[in-house]
Amino acid sequence: MKILKTDGSAPNENIINEAVNVLAKGGVVLYPTDTVYGLGANIFNNKAVRRVFKIKQRNLLKPLSILVSNTDAIDLVSEISIYQKNTMEKYLPGPYTFILKKSHIVPRVITSGLSNVGVRVPKNEIACKLATLFPITTTSANLSDEEVLSTPDEILDQLGCDVDLVIDVGPLDSKNASTIIDLTTPQPTFIRR
Repeated sequence: MKILKTDGSAPNENIINEAVNVLAKGGVVLYPTDTVYGLGANIFNNKAVRRVFKIKQRNLLKPLSILVSNTDAIDLVSEISIYQKNTMEKYLPGPYTFILKKSHIVPRVITSGLSNVGVRVPKNEIACKLATLFPITTTSANLSDEEVLSTPDEILDQLGCDVDLVIDVGPLDSKNASTIIDLTTPQPTFIRR
């Protein structure tokens, strides 16, 4: 495991490029978002995605969300209507995950076989740059149903295992994961605030 420290407001491009290379080779990266630290893997690498489930001790029947680099990339991973796109553009980038009908390119392992997928575009330069070449998983970096922690050291102690690379920007202010809004229903529905 490699731990790379950088400034969250002016991240080192070499660190981001190294993390993207790790993701491209099937690795798992611990990275900051605009809410909490997340565990990222290339969504098209089933082995890496399954590692995220294993690291979190997460039930394979509980789907993971996807992080894309910008709002234009949402169309790649979901079937999105004009209404849904207009709604999302009011809030993104930001601390929101939107539930949408998944596109055919989203692997079954991500959604646990469901027809919908959670999609995020965080207001965090590092997270978005990690997803420039391919979408990545986004899930809080903690054991399932355990406390969400704010520093990589605490997180690694809790997980009790190695990820391939850590991007450490120091403590994050938030211990709250993103708000989840279901846009597959006639009216937007809050799943988690």
